[in-house]
Amino acid sequence: MFTYKCNFDVPEDFGEVGAILAENEYNQKMFFKTIALDNGVTFTCESWVQPKSEVPEKRIFFTDKSYLPSETPEALKSLRTEDLESLRGNGEGERQSYDRIYDYDVYDDLGDPDLNLSLARPVLGGDKHPYPRRCRTGRPMSTIDPKAETRTKLPFYVPSDEEFSEIKDAQFGARLLYNVLHEIIPALDSIYTDKDKGFQLFTDIDLLYNQGVNVPPTEKITSDLPRHVKRAVDAAHYIIQFQTPETIDRDTFSWLRDEEFCRQMLAGLNPYGIQLVTEWPLMSKLDPEIYGPPESAITKEIVEKEIGGVMSFDEALAQKKLFMLDYHDLLLPYVNKTRRLKGTTLYGSRTLMFLTPDGTLRPLAIELSRPPSDEKPQWNHVYTPTWDATGAWLWKLAKAQVLSHDSAYHELVSHWLRTHCVTEPYIIATNRQLSQMHPIKRLLLPSCRYTMQINALGRLALISAGGVIESTFSPERYCMQISSDAYDQLWRFDHEALPADLISRGMAVEDSTAPHGVKLTIEDYPFANDGLLIYDAIKQWVTSYVNHYYPQADLIGSDEELQAWWNEIRTVGHVDKKDETWWPQLETPDDLVVILSTIMWVSSGHHSAVNFGQYDFAGYFPNRPTIARTKMPNEDPTDEEWQSFIKRPEDLLLNCFPSQLQATKVMAVLDVLSSHSPDEEYIGGTIEPAWEAEPAIKAAFLEFQKTLNQLESIIDSRNTDPLLRNRTGAGLVPYQLLKPYSDRGVTGKGVPNSISI
Repeated sequence: MFTYKCNFDVPEDFGEVGAILAENEYNQKMFFKTIALDNGVTFTCESWVQPKSEVPEKRIFFTDKSYLPSETPEALKSLRTEDLESLRGNGEGERQSYDRIYDYDVYDDLGDPDLNLSLARPVLGGDKHPYPRRCRTGRPMSTIDPKAETRTKLPFYVPSDEEFSEIKDAQFGARLLYNVLHEIIPALDSIYTDKDKGFQLFTDIDLLYNQGVNVPPTEKITSDLPRHVKRAVDAAHYIIQFQTPETIDRDTFSWLRDEEFCRQMLAGLNPYGIQLVTEWPLMSKLDPEIYGPPESAITKEIVEKEIGGVMSFDEALAQKKLFMLDYHDLLLPYVNKTRRLKGTTLYGSRTLMFLTPDGTLRPLAIELSRPPSDEKPQWNHVYTPTWDATGAWLWKLAKAQVLSHDSAYHELVSHWLRTHCVTEPYIIATNRQLSQMHPIKRLLLPSCRYTMQINALGRLALISAGGVIESTFSPERYCMQISSDAYDQLWRFDHEALPADLISRGMAVEDSTAPHGVKLTIEDYPFANDGLLIYDAIKQWVTSYVNHYYPQADLIGSDEELQAWWNEIRTVGHVDKKDETWWPQLETPDDLVVILSTIMWVSSGHHSAVNFGQYDFAGYFPNRPTIARTKMPNEDPTDEEWQSFIKRPEDLLLNCFPSQLQATKVMAVLDVLSSHSPDEEYIGGTIEPAWEAEPAIKAAFLEFQKTLNQLESIIDSRNTDPLLRNRTGAGLVPYQLLKPYSDRGVTGKGVPNSISI
């Protein structure tokens, strides 16, 4: 870091300094952190300034004092407009690394038809496959497929200020992820000559953690090593040895148990899947002419038998005791075409559970369905926990199928779509429509940092054709189409705030007398209990902030930047949903509080809950297999297939699990994705200079910070309460994913401000 000093000749009658123009006469870009004048005026820049030879226009920086557009000093108005216009561009040309242009495009860059026609993928965004928009790069279109943008081996363009800053050392996670994708995974690929070979024994799985896998010395691995890569005898040899995930370290056999299968729906990696059963019978909304009869094969009689006389079916339904994972309609349209792919299978699934008197869940039934096809009629079967050997093994295999569905839903919907993907348009609009000096821009900046960069890396190698997701999850090449379907059918902005999400799934009801304004359907729901504390803290902080800058309601409607921002999010960033009636209006300060709290919750609490536990819960893949490679043994079996199952059922479970290559690829990536960088910026951790410059805002932030610090001890107390059986008990990992702060590395806790990994 360097400090430069210079002198300005400022006339005595100049007045208050509000902006400064800067240019870089070096031949390399420079990161401007702060400009401070002797009179106490500060400009917090936190921005790259490109060489004058590449960008001749002077950069405009404003002081830390915030202004609504109507309050802008006259001398700054033209600069405010000029600076915003410089960020929008004209929608033409290929973006260069030195650009700061924020613009929108469809996801036409996931396929790679130029490399191989089999890697062509449909465009996401538009009437056929609705999807949020991503940052426009302007690369040339493919000559093979004119609808597809050409790809690059380097990370895609993002505006220069969205890149990971060396000063903050925030590239820690991204650098390791890049090395895993480009060095570790190719090394694994070279080790496993049979790409489809599974694990022969469960002890072979254990060896990944106890001994590791030797990497040939011909494979190049840089000095930036993830924790699972260890040097062996000399510097040229490496061993890829995985850390034992905490869930398995505490209880080796937890993954086999039904109670843990259900508990993780409330306190695991995907707490967004479970929903209350409100209607019976369970019915599909799909076309019965194509997909068969809509009524579920799970009957009242099955439910009453499994409840075992605790109460009648009607009582269980009325008293809100029945819950389910419902992946039937989302997955069923992809079953037949997925089954035409090599090495995978798929079903539509429903999983039914009962809330016991002690507040824990018990599984009742799993229904797996295959729609009719030209070759075969519809097939479905209901599996229940049983006490005979054959039924018990069928139940284990059915759970593996459901877990692969839940893994796909978690990664494609709860994680990628509902955090990374939908947030990118918010960031683009924030930079295009809100000035540097706008108070709402300054409130949102911590929630935006580095998301576009990590999303670009994801498009490059994780969600792209043939990438990690397609090669290791059950739907394979249809993964992103399923994500698009979920956006089309399920995503609503007004359901993304945590209370609204819980209500939409029947997991809570509005209750003004309850601590957070909602009463949980399952009282001991660790994700919801801790998440509501985070959400309420965010909302209170936002309320104080908004009320300070908008003391009169009419200031909302007259703020042209704010109105343009919200309009662009709805009609451009999420244009495929622009006509939905559920979009919130932006007319009052309360409207703005809800909108901002939603965005800030998604980028912090929501993302943390579904991201930083990935290795702990899925690092031992039998606990959460990402793919089911084989069908159920009782689905149209040949005599030989059935006898093979009867003779050695364990082989079928191992063959159903991911192959050796698939498992180790996923484990290597999840280890990095679950990791915190050394300089992670946690929610409520650091006050922004512009907030500190305003006494009322500083006081509100310190109160926010105090609340978050208190949450640490509240969550610790909950994790030692023996009455909370969904978060405490023998061998259980404490639920810490929403504890605000964390050390570096894989810790299973910590809530950063933004989606930065």
